Amino acid sequence: MKILYDGIVRNLQSYGGITVYFEEITRRLEMHEYKFVNFSSLRNDIYCDTNRRARLFERYRCFKKRSTDQECNIFHSTYYRFPKDNNFPVVTTVHDFTYELYMRGIRKTIHSLQKNRAIQNSDSIICVSQNTAKDLLNFCDVDDKKIHVIYNGVSEAYKYLNLEEEEFILFVGARAGYKNFELAVKAVAKLSKMKLKIVGGGTLSNSEIKLLTEYLDDKYEYLGKITNEHLNILYNTAYCLIYPSEYEGFGIPLLEAMRAGCPVIAVNRSSIPEVVGNSAILVDRVSIDSLFSALLRVPLNRNELRYKGLLQSQKFSWDKCFSETYDLYKSLC
Repeated sequence: MKILYDGIVRNLQSYGGITVYFEEITRRLEMHEYKFVNFSSLRNDIYCDTNRRARLFERYRCFKKRSTDQECNIFHSTYYRFPKDNNFPVVTTVHDFTYELYMRGIRKTIHSLQKNRAIQNSDSIICVSQNTAKDLLNFCDVDDKKIHVIYNGVSEAYKYLNLEEEEFILFVGARAGYKNFELAVKAVAKLSKMKLKIVGGGTLSNSEIKLLTEYLDDKYEYLGKITNEHLNILYNTAYCLIYPSEYEGFGIPLLEAMRAGCPVIAVNRSSIPEVVGNSAILVDRVSIDSLFSALLRVPLNRNELRYKGLLQSQKFSWDKCFSETYDLYKSLC
């Protein structure tokens, strides 16, 4: 058995959830069991082209099997491609429906059309949560017998270190509208001694800097992209992780925090209850007041949240994700 991956996600993001997913899967395969094929246009590498519209269409270009790839008997696209000559099994992983729910314009249209085409041309579809599987059935006409829920894992770099708690709250990841970053900032501002540390999510915009300065003055720190080891120390020393996202296909930072013994505040929607179980403080409605109330509950429930979080996080691992994915591959041969 050999698996062919198209490698497009490496051109779309140097680091991110989908990139991590495929890196964790492929590093557990033997070298002779898989192949990554990178694609470029006839003129040059289109992903380095400054023409954004060209890049937008290129990411969804159909994969055409090359003659040298005849030995590969399963195709697993890293980002919603499918073989032009569909004479061998195709696997597609669906991570979320963020585009369909929150994006507008041509990007949403093209993404949704190609995602649906890839799904329709797949023999098996992996969903990273039950909620994503439910969304898949809502947005796409697909045979539910093709759907397999295989949860993501979490890096072993995250672990409980029993470090002394510090006076800061952690916000990890993207800050798009549905992530409710603004509400998080305003809720944290009501705790006079607390600092907000921001990890990942790209450079702060001018409006975000204005928001942070207005509500937190100098009590915030933007750390950008950091190592897993650095982030693990932050999880271990933080007052809590505040994660007020209204929609997640899975939500890996939730697992990272729980694995490190960090209390979690999140929203009781989408896949989040699946991931955290009863080991987090969940708010039913996102508002400044609900987040502030949750923040006040952290010291009262810290030990319980830590204990339950450590137990819950053990249910997820990249080894388990790989094992179930590999079993699916074998079932298609």
